[in-house]
Amino acid sequence: MYRCVCFLFLVLYKIMTRRSIRKYSSRPVDDVMLNELLEQAERTQTMGNLQLYSVVVTRSDEMKQKLAPCHFNQPMVTQAPVVLTFCADYNRVTTWAEQRKGHPGYDNFLSYQNAATDALLFCQRFCDLAEAAGLGLCFLGTTIYQPKQIIDLLHLPRLVMPVATITLGWPDEQPALTMRLPLSAIRHDETYQPHTPASIDRDYATTEAAPENQEFVHINNVETLAQIFTDIRYTAKDCRTMSEGLIEALKMQGFM
Repeated sequence: MYRCVCFLFLVLYKIMTRRSIRKYSSRPVDDVMLNELLEQAERTQTMGNLQLYSVVVTRSDEMKQKLAPCHFNQPMVTQAPVVLTFCADYNRVTTWAEQRKGHPGYDNFLSYQNAATDALLFCQRFCDLAEAAGLGLCFLGTTIYQPKQIIDLLHLPRLVMPVATITLGWPDEQPALTMRLPLSAIRHDETYQPHTPASIDRDYATTEAAPENQEFVHINNVETLAQIFTDIRYTAKDCRTMSEGLIEALKMQGFM
């Protein structure tokens, strides 16, 4: 009982103090440990108990070098001991059903959404377990920015779509915690409540006043923190272009 309580406090502490790790030590990530974490993560929620996900484990330097451009050459892709690509996967279930006299019909966007949800739940559970075990990781949202390159490189078949990537290893840094919005920014009771100028000022006040964010505004030569995200980092043009690529990849993989 004591050990269980200690473990729960450890997990809670890891969750509340989690940070993205982009620098890793040379210590390898044991495959036995990796498999244990993946098996434990399988206990996460899943639609119809179908487990509509797969994960591709990349360890070789050659494959990491090939994956790097898919993630805009972020250095942790080649420096991390392990790179994990989590995929929405209806290929396995479809193959199983066809071999068991079933009549699968999962070549549609709803099925992609279900599988993507499953894959992201599995990914998040794995991340929590890995961090509780002392490993460090970084979630790469770039996976869905250039999915066709990843599909080709990892030989993903029809009805398999990459949705998330993490770099994994033993931490070699201890970066400061990043800020989070207050609960009032995300909680809505009974119905969605409109965001007013007053509520926006309240919820973003601490974030905008942070010295590191004010410096960020200064060095980017803009007036507000919001402009960095809308006008520099995630522009309308880029978002629309990458959306088109994502839709093309979904069609290519048979989900649309």
